[in-house]
Amino acid sequence: MRVVFADTGYWIAFLNPHDDLHDKALNLSKAVQPAHIVTTEMVLVEVLNDFSDRGEYFRQSAVNLIRMLYQHPNTTVIPQTSVQFQSALTLYEQRPDKEWSQTDCVSFKIMEDQSIVDALAYDKHFAQAGFTALMRNCRM
Repeated sequence: MRVVFADTGYWIAFLNPHDDLHDKALNLSKAVQPAHIVTTEMVLVEVLNDFSDRGEYFRQSAVNLIRMLYQHPNTTVIPQTSVQFQSALTLYEQRPDKEWSQTDCVSFKIMEDQSIVDALAYDKHFAQAGFTALMRNCRM
């Protein structure tokens, strides 16, 4: 089964019908199947942060999505650990020439550790790090 990483922008676009990338996210979610999706608690924190000021409906939608992800058999949510955070911090420090966030660095380290090359992402930083940002590459 194909394994893909899901970034913040994908989840936001997936949940928000007003997002410019919403249709692309929905179509891509179907196109990659069957797949096992890997994401992180740091990514999910960013999703919750994004929806925190969008009203009760979107806040609850984000909570529902995250609760479902923890239960879904084809999804793995990687918990945040101190070791993981420190490893990503080293990458963050080593790449002052990039605008990679700490969450990006955590994602890249996990993808590298798990040999994942494809990301449900639009973020150009994934391409800079040598991964395939599927939302940039699909023609949907």
